Amino acid sequence: MTPVGATAGADYSTDSYLPAHGNGGYRVLHYDLDLDYRVTTNRLAGKAIITARAVQALSRFSLDLGRFRVQSVRVDGQPAKFTHRLGKLQIKPERPIAYGTTFKTEIRYGGTPVPISGRWGDIGWDELTDGALVASQPNGAPSWFPCNDRPADKATYLVTITAPAPYTVVVTGDLVSRRRGAGTRTWVYERNEPTAPYLMSVQVGRYELVDLAAGGVTQRAAIPPRLRAVFGHDFARHGEIMATLEGLFGPYPFREYVVVVADDDLDDPIEAQGMAVFGRNHLDGRRTHERLVAHELAHQWFGNSLTVADWRHIWLNEGFATYAEWLWSAASGGPSADIHAAEWHARLATQPATIVIANPGVARMFDPRVYKRGALTLHALRTRIGDPAFFAMLRSWVAEHQHATVTTDEFREHARRFARGPVDDLLTAWLDRPALPRLPIFGL
Repeated sequence: MTPVGATAGADYSTDSYLPAHGNGGYRVLHYDLDLDYRVTTNRLAGKAIITARAVQALSRFSLDLGRFRVQSVRVDGQPAKFTHRLGKLQIKPERPIAYGTTFKTEIRYGGTPVPISGRWGDIGWDELTDGALVASQPNGAPSWFPCNDRPADKATYLVTITAPAPYTVVVTGDLVSRRRGAGTRTWVYERNEPTAPYLMSVQVGRYELVDLAAGGVTQRAAIPPRLRAVFGHDFARHGEIMATLEGLFGPYPFREYVVVVADDDLDDPIEAQGMAVFGRNHLDGRRTHERLVAHELAHQWFGNSLTVADWRHIWLNEGFATYAEWLWSAASGGPSADIHAAEWHARLATQPATIVIANPGVARMFDPRVYKRGALTLHALRTRIGDPAFFAMLRSWVAEHQHATVTTDEFREHARRFARGPVDDLLTAWLDRPALPRLPIFGL
């Protein structure tokens, strides 16, 4: 008998950009994933135990999961009815779940992991020439585990992966154990900081583990052995980049940072929590792509520790990381942020003024104008309120929202606290209007 007030859990999230990803009715607290991956056949077998809390009475609920065969589902140890189609695993427990109850769901599943196809191409678990990688932004997490795939539902993780012995497995999190089996190795990683599903990543390859930089933050790398020399040159200043960004934004928000270089070409580096993944094409012995190194590291503050509440706020990730590129350029003896701002303002002035940065729309989430005009917004604000107030504002923004979610309106309110005069006019012009504002006057 269904208790009074029990309602079905929503199969859709409140994210207006990706409503089919994410689910209502509960919040995930913890994922315990036990996976077995066969590289040569690209087969993944998994058991997921998901601990969640009901935020409404639930007669049923759903999870996001890609094209796997689901063998069984149990809720609090009891078999549950389920259907699995079109990326949704819909579950009806034996008994309704009361509001406020913490419950555990165990799902056993397996098959060939394939990326989630959509407007951004293939997102999620992807085969490499010899291994695999996961690049899940924004909606690829269900390609390898059942989840509540929305950025605001951050949880902790324990991930155990067994793979053939010649391969190194790197997962976003802290390595807590590694053991040998008969021709296999099992790797166990723990992610104690709240993490959005899209920011969890797995990298499988014939990698050598090396130290990336010395300093207070543990910085490691997983690279193909043949690329060690060129990697050592191109990433030689990583310790300086880390120190610079910590000085600007505050302490690095996680225990360690891992750079992975896949032995394949990648269009763009990949952001994950406590990790960045580059392709071999991002190494050339000339540090050509060092700005991207700074960009991906900056995402550990803006995007990973501070995660957007929903995807319309993506400029809070990409605009900030782009501005970090300009700040590193200035700190390392390259062009100043003023010069970068002038260059990009001139470029944007030649393009159609058809995008609103604070809400660009799902089709333009990753439009370069979101990145560059987002950075210009920060530069305009810095010019208005001055360096001391601006950088105090950034450090406070990071500290006050560590491991939480953020919105554009929260940033507006935060900026007001550090400005001696009004800033609403500036932020409205840059964030809410398609017309490109005039370039601010420099000289601070």
